[in-house]
Amino acid sequence: MEEDSPGGSAEAGDVVRGERFSGGPARGFLSSLAADERLFEADLAVDRAHLVMLVEQEIVSTSDARQIVQALDAIEQAGHEGLPAGEDVHAAIETAVIDRVGPPGGRLHTARSRNDEVATCIRHRLRADILSLLGAVVGLGEALGTLAESHRETTMPGLTHLQPAQPTTLAQHLCSYEASFGRDCERLLDAFERTNRSPLGAAAFAGTPFDIDRERTASLLGFDGLVENAMDAVSARDFLVETTAAVATTATHLSGLAADVILFANKGYVRLADDYASTSSIMPQKVNPDSMELVRGSAGDAGAGLQGMLTTLKGLPRAYNRDLQRVHGHAFDAIDSVQEATEVATGALETADWQPDRLAEAAAAGGSTATGVADLLAMNGVPFRSAHRLVAAVAEEGLTYDRLAEAAAELLAEPLSTYVDAEQVAAAREPTQSVASRDSRGGPASSAIDAQLERLGRRLAAHRSRRERHEQAVADAGERLREVSGDL
Repeated sequence: MEEDSPGGSAEAGDVVRGERFSGGPARGFLSSLAADERLFEADLAVDRAHLVMLVEQEIVSTSDARQIVQALDAIEQAGHEGLPAGEDVHAAIETAVIDRVGPPGGRLHTARSRNDEVATCIRHRLRADILSLLGAVVGLGEALGTLAESHRETTMPGLTHLQPAQPTTLAQHLCSYEASFGRDCERLLDAFERTNRSPLGAAAFAGTPFDIDRERTASLLGFDGLVENAMDAVSARDFLVETTAAVATTATHLSGLAADVILFANKGYVRLADDYASTSSIMPQKVNPDSMELVRGSAGDAGAGLQGMLTTLKGLPRAYNRDLQRVHGHAFDAIDSVQEATEVATGALETADWQPDRLAEAAAAGGSTATGVADLLAMNGVPFRSAHRLVAAVAEEGLTYDRLAEAAAELLAEPLSTYVDAEQVAAAREPTQSVASRDSRGGPASSAIDAQLERLGRRLAAHRSRRERHEQAVADAGERLREVSGDL
């Protein structure tokens, strides 16, 4: 390997894009340096991986590489706030390297473009954020499972159209949300796996004449593979759309959960801990579920981010356009908002004081066992539509056996006693009996809840394991990269 190998040739202190484009009234508008703080660590990792590969491929000399690594270490120590002015964090770091090393520092940018550099940094950081949010969603699922286990026998009113419908259990209600969040975990894991591909080496979009090793940089950065086509690699942002769509879906489920908790608090079915409530500035008796109202509102943040992203991406030509600078912020903002909301919702549920007696009382009100009586009649020979009509005729007056018998004399060809007796009707009118009878898969009966909780536990364990495996792989790659770059 020759000591003076080919590479960049910027002068120390120069603005990376050249003096011709170093000023003017649009510089501030073009700059994303402040917003890029999130990508600072990712860019340093990408720089180190790219530099290691350049040395191994004998494109940059070891002596130049050592100086550059020392400069990168110093820049990392100084932090993002220590960077010189620039259009973005990527250009600012390169300028800072050249300021410290002189012309050899310009070799760092050999065989790459900011296009593939930026795309790689976004994926590098986003995958960490996906795993962080995934951990919060798994934690929420665990909280829901624990709470459901504690309330397997707690009856409550099941509602449709916010009207009493059928009795159910708090366990079934909570398990229904965990199932939704379980699918959110799967979507986030899928998004992670498509995000975790390396665009590095695509250069501007047409590849490079240098003898690079894209697989090596992908491995050094802990990516699972490559974004193969170089033009696709620098222009594709569908991984951001997919991730943000998964985040927005999670936010929608969070919003529904929060809406239920708010409603239940209004009805006196649950009391939020003081840490998750607030009072009025003038009405001292108020205990407002403000935290859950803000959780509910987070769906607006995530949905707006997704819409903003799609609007920006619509109709963009290949390969790179500066519009893309405004896209990834939507994804990061959505993740931040929804992760915080997820953690708050988890804390609120874990510390809430549920009121089983109030829930059971509500489950018995409003004629919610009417379906159970209709089912009883149908299971004993009455055509279901006839049973439905019979129960509907007396539902508002109370489902007593005597009143049903009177109505049956008019609506059925035979007396009610031909099908059921008073004891059976009385049992069907009891919320606990109604719940116990609904033992089909996914229902609220104790045996059905047991099966759901077992599946819930397996699902959570699988999601936790996949997340930990990805997280460990990323962490191991980071440690190896530091060792390899430090050995230059």
